[in-house]
Amino acid sequence: MREVAVIGIGQTKVDEHWDKSLRELAGEAALAAMVEAQVDHVDSVYVGNMMSGTANQQAQLGSLIADWIGQRYTDAVKVESACSSGSAAFRMGYLAVASGEVDAALVVGVEKMTDSPGNEITAALATAADADWEVDQGVSFVGLNALIMQRYMYEYGWKGIDFAGFSINAHANAVHNPFARFRTKLTEERFINSPMICDPINLMDASPIGDGAAAAVLVAASRLSKSSPKIIVAGSSGATDTISIHDRKAPLWLYAAEKSAKEAYQQAGISHEDIDLFEYHDAFTIMAALSLEACGFAAPGMGPSLAKDGAIKLDGEIPVATRGGLKARGHPVGATGMYQLVELVQQLRGQAGETQVKNATFGLAQNIGGSGSNIVTHILKREN
Repeated sequence: MREVAVIGIGQTKVDEHWDKSLRELAGEAALAAMVEAQVDHVDSVYVGNMMSGTANQQAQLGSLIADWIGQRYTDAVKVESACSSGSAAFRMGYLAVASGEVDAALVVGVEKMTDSPGNEITAALATAADADWEVDQGVSFVGLNALIMQRYMYEYGWKGIDFAGFSINAHANAVHNPFARFRTKLTEERFINSPMICDPINLMDASPIGDGAAAAVLVAASRLSKSSPKIIVAGSSGATDTISIHDRKAPLWLYAAEKSAKEAYQQAGISHEDIDLFEYHDAFTIMAALSLEACGFAAPGMGPSLAKDGAIKLDGEIPVATRGGLKARGHPVGATGMYQLVELVQQLRGQAGETQVKNATFGLAQNIGGSGSNIVTHILKREN
């Protein structure tokens, strides 16, 4: 397998883009990545997206976007694995280049959600759950996460306010990210007083949807000059678990997160102690806690302590959501994994501005599909 490097990135602001279509959003991010990479042609295009067929009545995103950005006749496909579609597409691009079959791959994650009525988006998000055993019983996606959080609080003795630090940290970082949807600070008082969505998940426990796209160009690292720093894909792994939560051996443990993280650590030749920052999948604060535990940063049931103790801040033991995370940057589901990876590249290049993590060498990104049913983990490394 060849070593793979990221040589170009691009992204749009996460927002309600009433004036831009799905293809325009994807094209904006994709072309920005190609311009930065100084390439006018790629061998393959991989598009991460979850709900274009329902929210936008548009399938065939591979050919749609390849044509739109001037890559007609290029091999191109859509990759779907619910909310982890973006990083799953990145993994496909990585494997294609690493295998030697492809010399340059473009990966773009895109989602356009705000044009559709809220009830339609809620229904579309629920397709990431088990249609027979969860959705048909009337449980929404937020409802499933609320059940997990309720059980977690019961088992480990935490209260809702103990999760506030995750959201407060995300908003504090998003203030400095021009691509984030909500660039406002969050106070503990506002967290406490925010309306309940599905007990115990309140509005500030949950990430907002949005429209957006993020992209990257991948090439064999051997193409690059040895004199300049490189951003290398040091680890890449995906794993699955049961779609339905009740079928899992331990509903409060993300086995797919643990497995994919361990494999990525092994590929990179490191452990969690070597990770300088973690872009986790904080779709809900309970998922932030579970991800930290599954990836080795906290013992089972102790994830919230990292937020309460400040360990997740920029100068803490394990900085997370350094550009706002899903909570404040926004969660355009099929694009989220690519936003995470683009943000890691910014950090490893030293381009994260006010939220720069000092001397960052290894960055971890973990993208969760469903309620933990399909999880993709990547480690990027800066090589001088």
